[in-house]
Amino acid sequence: MKENHSAIEKSKEVGLEPIRDLRELPVSRRLILGLQHCFAMFGATILVPLLTGLSISTTLLFAGLGTLLFHLVTGGKIPAFLGSSFAFLGGYAMVAPLGADGSADVNALAKAGGGIIVAGLIYLLLAGLIKVFGVRRVMRFFPPVVTGPIIISIGLILAPTAIASASQDWLLAIVALSTIIICNIWARGMLKIIPILMGLLVSYVLALFLARVDFSGVQLLIESGRWLEIPIHRASFATFDKSAILTIAPIALATIMEHIGDISAISATTGQNYIAKPGLHRTLAGDGLATIMAAAFGAPANTTYGENTGVLVLTKVYDAKVTRIAALFAIALSFFPILSEVIRTMPTAIIGGVSLILYGMISAIGLRNVVENEVDFTKSRNLIVAAAILVCALGFKSGLTFGPLTLSGIAIAALVGIFLNAVLPGKDYEFDVDDPQSTGVNFSGTDTTYYGHRPHYDLSEEEARLAGAKLLKEDEGALRTSLKQQIRELIHEELDSKIQADISQKVKDEINYDLYHQLKKEISESLNEKLQDADNIPHDQL
Repeated sequence: MKENHSAIEKSKEVGLEPIRDLRELPVSRRLILGLQHCFAMFGATILVPLLTGLSISTTLLFAGLGTLLFHLVTGGKIPAFLGSSFAFLGGYAMVAPLGADGSADVNALAKAGGGIIVAGLIYLLLAGLIKVFGVRRVMRFFPPVVTGPIIISIGLILAPTAIASASQDWLLAIVALSTIIICNIWARGMLKIIPILMGLLVSYVLALFLARVDFSGVQLLIESGRWLEIPIHRASFATFDKSAILTIAPIALATIMEHIGDISAISATTGQNYIAKPGLHRTLAGDGLATIMAAAFGAPANTTYGENTGVLVLTKVYDAKVTRIAALFAIALSFFPILSEVIRTMPTAIIGGVSLILYGMISAIGLRNVVENEVDFTKSRNLIVAAAILVCALGFKSGLTFGPLTLSGIAIAALVGIFLNAVLPGKDYEFDVDDPQSTGVNFSGTDTTYYGHRPHYDLSEEEARLAGAKLLKEDEGALRTSLKQQIRELIHEELDSKIQADISQKVKDEINYDLYHQLKKEISESLNEKLQDADNIPHDQL
């Protein structure tokens, strides 16, 4: 038996063939893979406390603990890592803005934590509704025409903050910004997965060279002798404030879409439909409980991370144990306050440079959410819903006060959007559990679909053929999945071309939706027939 296990170890090579059981690798390689996942999440995870004034050590601790809790709730099957969520930055900016000198208001941050806890409870509520009524019926109330404009608004509200921070030292800001762009567009391998971390590191090295880093805080820490400590501070525990709750909790609508998009991306990467099993209700519950736990102790909200999905694509190691190892590394790092203090020496302009792209990317991701889900803005009801959300979110700069309560612009926008979407006729959004697609929402901004490191069905037709030939020797199930996806894409292309041709011939001023649905039915029948044919193709002919 031992000889067989050794043979398996020798036959498996990271990055070339899928590895679904970490025991097929030696212990040393398992630890390296876990450290790689920790490294991937590090830049984005520490950026949130840098932008908000929260504790970096506490953030790392609850990123690790939150990941372990998520795995416990979901049965330990999903290779996901939970790090700090960017989506709530707008809420922090409204409830607990940093002072002119960059200092944080601890009491205000605690109130923001209470709002994050309620956002986590919204996750649990939605998970319960999905369990009782099913995903399709619940998600009809949260279509992209509602979530997309809300996400767009979050980025636009934050934009002035990025400019104010970057303007303190434009050289450092531009270097940080340029590094992120270069890594996102031209880098390969691991560098493409960690653009934010690279932006921080490169600009920080420049700041060191130019003597623009203040190490006085680090010196005081060394003199105090605090080398190890538990990063939990009672003053940071969450408190509850009605206005803070109403400001922050509605942002959960955006993060829920991010969650669904990330779980769909992990499903596509590993070839396992986690939306169906263990189920979206369990993944949302795991994320919600992790967020509640983190916020209660003074850490930011947790969310599944696109960076770690990129590592899955890169390494092809799909065992969830690898992200649990990363979680243990994050927990271990949190006990060293010197690490947090060194990170705190990061000049404000560098954070501003990163924010220039980050906040703009949040708005662009909201637009992507609308585009990728093909929201039809030729319909007046969709225009009305989106317009109302954008005007409310950006127009109510000081919110709306009712006695002791103050509703923020985002909260008003979310309520108005959900209400209008529910009452106006013409809802057409359908969430497909059997074939979940990306929501287009990934606040990390990490590109996990670049050539050579992406799911085979995202490749071009020729690239997919070459990837399929390689998979033939590895995994027949994955090959059939690839073939079916190619068939789907070809069928949808055929549908689009037929619709365009028929509409251009028969309808000039107004889209004929009856014609559209008739054609869609015909193509769907053709799709089902071809998918059945794909299941019957002998293995040696694939």
